[in-house]
Amino acid sequence: MKFTAPLFVTGLKCFVCGSLYDYGNVFTCPKCGIQGILDVQYDYDAIAHNLQPETWNLKPLSHWRYRELLPISPSLNPPLLHVGWTPVYDVSRLARELGIRKLFLKDDGRNPTNSFKDRASSVGVLKAIEFGFDTIACASTGNAASSLAGMAAAAGLNCYIFVPERAPEPKVTQLLIFGATVFKVKGTYEQAFDLCREACEQFGWYSRNSGTNPYLVEGKKTAGLEIAEQMRDHLPDWVVVSVGDGCTIGGIGKGLQEMKQLGFTDRVPKLLGVQAEGAKPIYDALYSGKDMIPTDTDTLADSIAVGTPRNWRRAIQQIRKSHGDMVTVSDEEILDAMRVTARLGGVFGEPAGSAGVAGIRKAVDQGIIKSNESILTVITGNGLKDIHSAKQAAGKELIVEPRFGALAEVLSAVS
Repeated sequence: MKFTAPLFVTGLKCFVCGSLYDYGNVFTCPKCGIQGILDVQYDYDAIAHNLQPETWNLKPLSHWRYRELLPISPSLNPPLLHVGWTPVYDVSRLARELGIRKLFLKDDGRNPTNSFKDRASSVGVLKAIEFGFDTIACASTGNAASSLAGMAAAAGLNCYIFVPERAPEPKVTQLLIFGATVFKVKGTYEQAFDLCREACEQFGWYSRNSGTNPYLVEGKKTAGLEIAEQMRDHLPDWVVVSVGDGCTIGGIGKGLQEMKQLGFTDRVPKLLGVQAEGAKPIYDALYSGKDMIPTDTDTLADSIAVGTPRNWRRAIQQIRKSHGDMVTVSDEEILDAMRVTARLGGVFGEPAGSAGVAGIRKAVDQGIIKSNESILTVITGNGLKDIHSAKQAAGKELIVEPRFGALAEVLSAVS
C-alpha cells in the first residue's frame, strides 16, 4: 500500500554540512556518513496557517494533537496506545529542598511502557509501515527497546531488540512479554548498536535507532511542544533533561523552539542537560568546544550510559540556542535524587529519570540556576524499570514478629 507523504515536511538537512535532501527513507547524509545526522525540515508558515486557535479544543489529549508538526502521513492511523500529554506536577516541598522558588515534574513514566521513549517509538512504527517494512529493530540500554516492543505489538510489526549484557532484568522482561525477539549482546551499548545497525542493513529491517533515524527525534520533541502548551501561562525559566545520546534534550529543545516560532510562546526556557559523571562525552564536548570523543561508561543510570552519543551535535546546538548549560552528577547524587523525588514529590523515577533532579541541586550549588527561578524537569522513566537501583536508594524494610510488643520494640529501636 502506498501512503501519502507528510503534509508539511519539506525535506531533511544535515547537521554537519548543511546539505538538503528530499523527504524519504534516508537516515544520514551521504556526504558525511554516519556523522551526518539529519534534521527534519518543515513549512512553518503553512503550519501556522493550518493551526488555528479554534481547532485546538478538537484535538486529542495525546502527542498526536501535534500531527502537523510530525513527519506522519495523514493516511496512517497511529498505534492504539495513548502516548504523551503526561501530567505536570507543582512540587513545592521538593522545590524547597533544592533551594528554588518553583519546581515542576513532568512525569513521562506515565506513558504506555512507562518511559519517555514511547514518544519516539510511536513515530518509528508508523515510519516503518509507511516505508513498507514489516519488521523493526533497535539497540537500547532498556527503555527504547521496551517502548519499541510495546508499540510494535500494538501496530502488528515483528520486532528484534539488541540490549547490552548489563540491561536491567525488568526491562528485558518487558521486552519478552510484548513478544519481541531479544538479543542480549555480550558487550557495551555501542557494540549492541553497531550489531543492530549491521543486522538492519543485511536483513532489511527498519531501524528505530534514534541516534541515526531523523524521524525518531520528532517524536521526542512532542515533550517540548507539550511543555510549551501546558505551561504557557507559567513558562519555567529552565527545562532540565537527563542526557545520554543527546536526542532527548535535542528533541525537547526543538519542540520548545517551534512553539515560539509559531507564536504559542514568547520565549524559550533555558535547557540544562544533566549527564552522569561516568558517562559525560557531550558535557566534555560542550566545555572543550571540540568534537565529541567517545568514552567508556560507568554509571548505574543505564538509560544515559552512552559512551558514543550520535546526537551530540543536536544536544549542544539546542543547549546553546537556549542559552542553557550542562552539569554532571555522581551515582550517589542520583540515588539521593531518587529518594527525595519520591518522598517529597510523589514520583518514583528510575536513575536516569531522577538525574534531572540531581542536576538541579548541582546547578543551584554552582550558581547556574538562581534560587528565584522556576524549573521543570522531565522524569523520563518509572522507577520500577530498575528495581536493583531503587533498592539501593530506598533503604531496608523492618522485620517484625506478628506481635504488638515486638512492633513496639522495633519502633523504639528505630525512633
